[in-house]
Amino acid sequence: MMKSVFSDVIQFRGSHYDFGFMQGELLKDSPILTNRKRMWGSKTKLRHFIVDENEVRRMILHFAPGIWDELNGLSDSLKMNMTDTFIQFGGYYLEYGKSGCSIFTDTHYMIRNYDNDPLSYEGRYVLYQPTDHGFSMIGPSMQITGRTDGINEKGLSMGYNLTNRVRSDDGFVCNMIGRMILETCANVDEAILFLKEVPHRKSFSYVLLDQTGQSVVVEASPREIVVRPSNICTNHFEVLTHENKHHLDPSISRYEAMQRQKDNILDAKQAYQMMNDTDKGVFSNKYSAWAGTLHTAAYFPKTMKAWFSIGGDKMPVLFDFNEWLTGEHVHIKRIKGELDTDLPFVNV
Repeated sequence: MMKSVFSDVIQFRGSHYDFGFMQGELLKDSPILTNRKRMWGSKTKLRHFIVDENEVRRMILHFAPGIWDELNGLSDSLKMNMTDTFIQFGGYYLEYGKSGCSIFTDTHYMIRNYDNDPLSYEGRYVLYQPTDHGFSMIGPSMQITGRTDGINEKGLSMGYNLTNRVRSDDGFVCNMIGRMILETCANVDEAILFLKEVPHRKSFSYVLLDQTGQSVVVEASPREIVVRPSNICTNHFEVLTHENKHHLDPSISRYEAMQRQKDNILDAKQAYQMMNDTDKGVFSNKYSAWAGTLHTAAYFPKTMKAWFSIGGDKMPVLFDFNEWLTGEHVHIKRIKGELDTDLPFVNV
């Protein structure tokens, strides 16, 4: 069953506080918060997961102070106390279930399939240019303040893949770490240093690409971090193998599909088709297992372009991020697509 889905394009230039306030106003007219509360059930009441709010505040201010202002804007707009704002948008502990994801890079581009459960998908593609501090960025949101992937004004591109949910620790979740990378890091080297310092809640691979063409995979668990050069990444570690989950078949299958095809990839268009075409072995329809491909995103650090599509066998929507940074307005309001699932979406 094919279901029509969409992602709203949200653009904002201004302070982090005003950005948070604006997003709160949008959320008032959206089903996202209502559906998320229904999805989490009693989880929204688990305030004891935040052991020390002052410590969380201290860490956010240390790593990305603008995000603290954004949280305050959301709190004021939604008339929500800061404890609930932390839980909903703080990115410190609240995690969704398992997910897939595949990433392929070249010196000029990063192509990323984001695989997850439809109910976790907010359908928000965000362009933000701060006027106080931090870098401008473009990419899909997760938990409103976080990012699943994206590129910033310095040309640093980022995506992440889940490795393991068990043996978690106090720390930030993937989407907030991704947002902080885009917010504060100008290149791969700065992002590596950041990933070595920030506390990680779960085990993820972070794939980084910058304007020099340097592409690395950072294998990050709550216990250790390693960096390796690579242009293919799915859902298992290759160095920290003791951190892997036991069932690796789907991850290895998508990894091997990209390995088989990579030597025939001559340009970004072919790389995108390898990831997005439903007959190439990388795109996934396993939505009921938290592992169906929701979007395919592409980022081009040297030309500052971005591509985005929802669903398989789709031509991407093209964004010129450079033009937007100079003040041009994106006239696309909504990106539409179809997915082979009857599962509900949180933004519908």
